[in-house]
Amino acid sequence: MKCETIKRNYREVIKFIPEGIRLVAISKFHPNEHIMAAYDEGQRIFGESHEQELSRKVKELPKDIEWHFIGHLQTNKVKYIAPYISMIEAVDSLKLLKEIEKQGAKNNREIKVLLELHIAEEETKYGLTLDACRQLLKEGEWREMKHVRICGFMMMASNVDDAEQIRSEFMTAAKFFDEIKHDYFAEDDNFCERSWGMSHDYQLACQCRSTMVRVGTRIFGERVY
Repeated sequence: MKCETIKRNYREVIKFIPEGIRLVAISKFHPNEHIMAAYDEGQRIFGESHEQELSRKVKELPKDIEWHFIGHLQTNKVKYIAPYISMIEAVDSLKLLKEIEKQGAKNNREIKVLLELHIAEEETKYGLTLDACRQLLKEGEWREMKHVRICGFMMMASNVDDAEQIRSEFMTAAKFFDEIKHDYFAEDDNFCERSWGMSHDYQLACQCRSTMVRVGTRIFGERVY
């Protein structure tokens, strides 16, 4: 895809994102020049899901980019991204949370994370069920972690054309956010993020209390593998 097309797509996407909601441009499998096309339009948050590709891009692209790791993260990959990652968006286990804490300590930095919720009734999706998330927080081991900052939740709605089903899943996540905010993070202003909405449903997510939408294909076109 030509850079001018990406710039035009980017402007079209941004037009439908209300003030106060941030765009994470999903740039995995896209070359540097495509990322720079969005960067030149003012985009600063980009999402990647492969450690080796991300590490290369971090070295080659502007230093003011805020990199988010999206998608399933294996614990043995955390050490590679811990020195520079701004946020890990899909923490789906206590084991992974503990590894991020360990690697954050080694790098003397606090790493922001989102807990991933599994709300959609699709087996292919990762994430914590609502009860599993409640249990993880209730057990309280996260409270002792000094190098991890839990900032909210992320989730993926069902990949369907039924807008009402998608809306229902988004609002389930939003109501759960309120519950957990009240029970565990009432005094923590950092717990404020609700990351849901992708290329096919981000406009709906903006109506359902999302604070971050993750859009890739609408901006960059199909991935360049």
